[in-house]
Amino acid sequence: MHQNDLRPLALAARETAQRGWNVFPLVPDSKRPAIGSWEPRATTDAARISPCWAAGAYNVGIATGPSKLVVIDLDRPKHDQDVPPLGTPTGLTDGRTALATLAEQLGKPHPSETYTVRTGSGGVHLYFIAPGGAALRNTAGALGWKIDTRAGGGYVVGAGSVVNGKAYTVLRDQDPAPLPEWLATLLVPAPMPPQVHRAAPLAFDGRHSAYLRSAVDQEVRRVSHAHTGNRNNALYQAAVALGQLVAGGKLRTDAVNNWLVPAALGIGLVADEVRSTIASGLRAGARRPRTIAHARSAA
Repeated sequence: MHQNDLRPLALAARETAQRGWNVFPLVPDSKRPAIGSWEPRATTDAARISPCWAAGAYNVGIATGPSKLVVIDLDRPKHDQDVPPLGTPTGLTDGRTALATLAEQLGKPHPSETYTVRTGSGGVHLYFIAPGGAALRNTAGALGWKIDTRAGGGYVVGAGSVVNGKAYTVLRDQDPAPLPEWLATLLVPAPMPPQVHRAAPLAFDGRHSAYLRSAVDQEVRRVSHAHTGNRNNALYQAAVALGQLVAGGKLRTDAVNNWLVPAALGIGLVADEVRSTIASGLRAGARRPRTIAHARSAA
């Protein structure tokens, strides 16, 4: 690819970082991260950004948690059968009408006066400053049909990026407004019920049971003790480590899920994200099978 073709995306990355938003590269023409552990590696440092985007036509990912942003994603239906569920208000056609209806029902002004991006699919991203003292996480449908949010542990595709040949463009260029209090209240996660960790039926022989139990306990602790901003990454790393043992024939995939899912839900991660992250980690771990002998020699 000619160097001039990289310039618009490199410029978009730099301009996004200049707003104080932490960026990282996405696969060209895609929404997928181009790097692992993207949340802690996202940056506003021009000295790191310039050589990265000089190396390829990467789309711009914005890590919403480190950027102290909450982004409301107002999506459009994907196909003719993608319709509002029974019991929702009439007249909903997409996420924008769903949010407008929610605001009207609650007697609140529509939260439209903020930095706004049109997505490649024709949806809308509304950017807000995250409220202090509330550890908001990603949500899917918590505010209504076709309304998702990205906060701690999440990311959005930044303006200037191109996905499937369609550009993300700025609709309203202004500083993000503070997240309205009524929206923040709706997005605060409900307290998790006490988590009961049950021993999963792990597939290993008795000679190595103590070692494997210790390995599982270590990775569960990694997730349970992860601090804000590193929770999703900790879950991924734990899944990779145990995925290596799955590939080595010492653990079962269902057993790993039985251990890691409750630990991840217990620290506030969202169920759909949890299973996706674990699956991704298991796939990565499968590329480097680990046996008991290998595990001991690496210590």
